[in-house]
Amino acid sequence: MDHLELSTVVYVPPEEAYEFLLDFPGYANYSEHLTRVTHDGDGGPGTEYDIHLKWWKIQYVVRSEVTELDRPNRIDWKIIKDIHAHGSWRVEEVPEEAPEGRETASRVWLSIHFDADSASSGMLDLPMFVSLGWVVDKAKPLVLSEAEKVVKRIVTDLEGQPRDVNLEIHSQPDSV
Repeated sequence: MDHLELSTVVYVPPEEAYEFLLDFPGYANYSEHLTRVTHDGDGGPGTEYDIHLKWWKIQYVVRSEVTELDRPNRIDWKIIKDIHAHGSWRVEEVPEEAPEGRETASRVWLSIHFDADSASSGMLDLPMFVSLGWVVDKAKPLVLSEAEKVVKRIVTDLEGQPRDVNLEIHSQPDSV
């Protein structure tokens, strides 16, 4: 199973960062490739989210489920359709990383464990003569670039003003 782990620091208390992360439907406001998020449930464990993605000629719905909440520290989830994957959002208070004039800061972590081989070519309705491998190769550079844009937009909303954001990659598969 492959592992990807990213983090960044936001200049808000952990509770505020955690509440923001719980708002899965709001994620659609941050990416041009994420068209909407719908859900079935109250946001707690067992809530399922359909994450509607669109890129190039491809549309796909990722279905995830919240598996556990540990307020305000952790949100665990798993993908329940088409690929074996699970992960978590973690929030840690890091006051030593707060800039002058800010009382506190939080490090927000995204950790994803996935089995790329569990994805089947039939999960996407691809145009004729287009392979899943071709799509994956084209999407790889887009994923990190899009993640950086999304994180910057989120930090701007959380903190109330834009700034340079450092997205740290702690672990990634060799194939990314």
